[in-house]
Amino acid sequence: MQIEIKVLEKGDEAALQNVAEGVFDNPIDPELATEFLADSRHHLVVAIEGNIVVGMVSGVHYIHPDKPPELWINETGLASTHRRKGIGKRLLDALLLLAHELGCKEAWVLTDRSNNAAMKLYSSAGGVREKEETVMFTYKLSSD
Repeated sequence: MQIEIKVLEKGDEAALQNVAEGVFDNPIDPELATEFLADSRHHLVVAIEGNIVVGMVSGVHYIHPDKPPELWINETGLASTHRRKGIGKRLLDALLLLAHELGCKEAWVLTDRSNNAAMKLYSSAGGVREKEETVMFTYKLSSD
């Protein structure tokens, strides 16, 4: 079956009603999906086979007072049945093209060195690994 790569927009929430296991970390929350797709700076590109979402990549384009627009690539996810078939690269390419069309001058993503699949994907799409080691801090903002 053929894989369709689609940039979801406001009004495309129905596409997220049928998602293969492993694509997202958690079940889709319809209210959050609606809020995400309604925000013009949030982007979700999906791979659809038949009527099932089998892959996704998400990102946020943002601006800052002293920098041109950038794209932060949040995450990628593929159903285990659809890995190693070039779908992740197609998804990432579509998101990067969208970012370029939106005027973003750079895109970036963080991953763990031990995540071999992500390391291969981001390298295969032309990503350049920074020489500096990155350190991430997280802040728990609620007790939920």
